[in-house]
Amino acid sequence: MKKLKCIFTIMLVFIIQMIVSVVYALPPSSETIYNGIDVSEYQGYVNYNLVRDSGIEIVYIRTSEGTNFIDPYFRENYNNAKAAGLKVGFYHYVTSRSPSEAVIEADYFASVINGTSPDCLLAMDFEYFGGLASYEVNAISRAFLERLEEVTGKRAIVYSDAYNAGNVFDSSLSSYPLWIAEYGVNEPELYRNWSSWTGFQYSDTGRISGINGYVDLDRFTEDIFLDNNDAISSGGNNVLPQNGGTDVTITVVAGDTLAELAYKYGTTVESIVRLNNIQNPNLIYVGQRLTIRTTENVQGNENSSTMYYTVRSGDTLSEIANKYNVTVQSIALENGISNPNIIYVGQVLRIETVRYNVHATGNIIYLIRQGDTLSGIAQRYGTTVNELVRLNDIQNPNLIYVGEKLRI
Repeated sequence: MKKLKCIFTIMLVFIIQMIVSVVYALPPSSETIYNGIDVSEYQGYVNYNLVRDSGIEIVYIRTSEGTNFIDPYFRENYNNAKAAGLKVGFYHYVTSRSPSEAVIEADYFASVINGTSPDCLLAMDFEYFGGLASYEVNAISRAFLERLEEVTGKRAIVYSDAYNAGNVFDSSLSSYPLWIAEYGVNEPELYRNWSSWTGFQYSDTGRISGINGYVDLDRFTEDIFLDNNDAISSGGNNVLPQNGGTDVTITVVAGDTLAELAYKYGTTVESIVRLNNIQNPNLIYVGQRLTIRTTENVQGNENSSTMYYTVRSGDTLSEIANKYNVTVQSIALENGISNPNIIYVGQVLRIETVRYNVHATGNIIYLIRQGDTLSGIAQRYGTTVNELVRLNDIQNPNLIYVGEKLRI
């Protein structure tokens, strides 16, 4: 009898496990499946003809983060993917901490993609919540999605990992389709809120011809497509500057990349490539002189502006500070970091930046950072120490201070 009870118990556990697996498995929203990828600046230059030939049909492109950052490869990715005949979607990384901020951020996203013609639903990527309560996360999400659909006239989709989709987001968002991320499984698993997936990101270590390094791999159903791909005409507050352009000439120094230069000067990699007839966007040389057409004040003005940065594997505060032309101390102070040597993957840092401001005269306002010298700055911008001394009324060329602004 005990043996029979044991066998019965094992069978019962097996049946329960089978039932649970069926309950938890999240099916696609339709039978037709399309192969896709999602990309950002981290993929660098992409050969979309090779991507297409490898069987990829849909490309989701990161456009922006928060209200101060545009992916430097956004326009290039969009134009080249379209030219290769691929279906294109956009996603925006949300950093809002209140519904009112979310409305502004939705306007910003709409402004960034204004004039483009996406084929796929506009995606909200909201994944770092800090100390927000679940109800706050959902209120922010609703405000962002509702505003985005209102100002673009396009439908939206929620991107989320399986845990947040089931434990943080609530049923108030289930009226929006779901693009779920879960790696190492054949089917995503979810126990509430959504009954199917429209997008399924199943790997972040994919290898695709035409892309150097890893790329996210996705599957999409036919419900990912918009009803029409008419050009977006944003009716929201256009938060992107509309001033005319100015050409500046810079000299490439060690560590420079086209992506960083494009971000720094408020332009695109595509624009720099076209202006300088660059054959390989991943290959520039120290000492090379580049013409850059920058939009006046596109990165703000001489006053501080706020942006948010999500810490990634391998990041250090000194590298982040160098990237955004601020000091380690300012980031630590702004974020209450007691030990500048310890930051965490996924941590969102608030960065108060003094951006490069290119005036109509062609002058640049540069914020001095740790390790700078006048000779190094002069070499970087193709000018002379004497010219910097004259423009800035410097008494001692060997004495400059971190945080001081120079006119170049």
